[in-house]
Amino acid sequence: MSQAPLEQLRRAVRGTEYEGKIFLVGGWVRDKLLGKVVDISDIDLVLEGDALELAEWLWKKRVSSHAPVLYPSFGTAMVHVGDAQVELVTARAETYRQGSRKPIVTPGTLFTDAQRRDFTINTFLESLDTGEIVDPLGVGHDDLQAGVLRTPLDPVITFTDDPLRMLRACRFAARLGFTIAPTTYQALKDNAFRLSPEHGISYERVREELNKTLLAPGASAGLEQLRETGLLARFAPELAAMHGVSQNTWHAYDVWTHTLKALENLPRDADLLLRLATLFHDIGKPATRTEDGSGVHFYEHEHVGAQLTRDVLTRLKYANDEIKQVSTLVGLHMRYGAYKSDWTDAAVRRLIRTVDSHREALFTLAHADLAACRPDLPPQADLRALSERMAAIDAQIDIRTADSPLSGIELMERLGIPAGPLVGRLKNALTDAVIAGELTEGDKETAEALARTLLSEIETTRARAKTV
Repeated sequence: MSQAPLEQLRRAVRGTEYEGKIFLVGGWVRDKLLGKVVDISDIDLVLEGDALELAEWLWKKRVSSHAPVLYPSFGTAMVHVGDAQVELVTARAETYRQGSRKPIVTPGTLFTDAQRRDFTINTFLESLDTGEIVDPLGVGHDDLQAGVLRTPLDPVITFTDDPLRMLRACRFAARLGFTIAPTTYQALKDNAFRLSPEHGISYERVREELNKTLLAPGASAGLEQLRETGLLARFAPELAAMHGVSQNTWHAYDVWTHTLKALENLPRDADLLLRLATLFHDIGKPATRTEDGSGVHFYEHEHVGAQLTRDVLTRLKYANDEIKQVSTLVGLHMRYGAYKSDWTDAAVRRLIRTVDSHREALFTLAHADLAACRPDLPPQADLRALSERMAAIDAQIDIRTADSPLSGIELMERLGIPAGPLVGRLKNALTDAVIAGELTEGDKETAEALARTLLSEIETTRARAKTV
């Protein structure tokens, strides 16, 4: 995006009382100093003056394309200039009441405003008019060059004011590849208990920080910091429980470290849902671990994991569709690993139907999962061969559109059975037979004969169960 919104603002305030008093602040300036691409669609401005009055003035002068949204309690306002959303902030000082996310705001200076921010690397100010960059606390440049995350004030004060900043520390470390200063890191551990609703932190805000960490280049390092500091256990103890759980001989790492390695093996462009599925794919292992003379086992861990995934994602207020997609991937993630070259075409066809639209995502997850196992042992499944067999079958039949030769109504009429779950069970069995190549979609007579056989077997099984 061009810098047109900034130029519009410069022209608007030139020669007015606001000239020289407005500064870009925060991540925009930081990323510019780091030589990164800056996001012009989201701009933060601070001024020593009344941000609400400036917002109204910009609307009156038609610089802002929409009436401003004002937040008098915070001394902030939101306006739109061109394609950019611009947050205007009155330089201020803040204190927070225990358990409240609503600060007591008092007017301040650019210096006190910098002190209330999360990290020193986010305190730089760039003059809107001249482009001059100022380091108001005098330590931002040193920390930026050293790649260190440090709070402007005592970290206990900074994290008590807003505990979400603890998650932001791990997220920035993951995104920028920075280290967290020792005193700040210790404060994360000591104050992890504050990351809870009773301290004013909603699960929605936690979710957004987790998402941003997962999408960062150093996601695995950020997640390990979340675990090591105790922050992860505050909102997803089921994930934290994976640490230290040893595995079988196919694995060089415990469950948690294996998961981080799998994340590192994902393609750079892997989307959020695939990253979530990779993070959660082995969450069921701690609860299903058993050990006997033949080794360590995790029977049914994918099914237990799918339910735990639903539990955690529901807690974090993910959308229902996101929960469904991620938990489905977790529940299916072992299917490809079970593939053997002696599988029949019918078995592969059934697998295609089972994985359905998740097919490619599961291949990506399976590759990352297998790559995180022991490199000195042969792979447990030939994913390339499986993919080629699936493609060959695709050329023969569109399994996703395959259907039973008999509809539910036809089954009821021909077999003389009432509507109910049994009809659906028989129809699904006939569809499976079509997929397996044992039945053609137009062969109603053979389908009826097969349905009668299946019905007889079901009735016999039920009769035996009643006599036991």
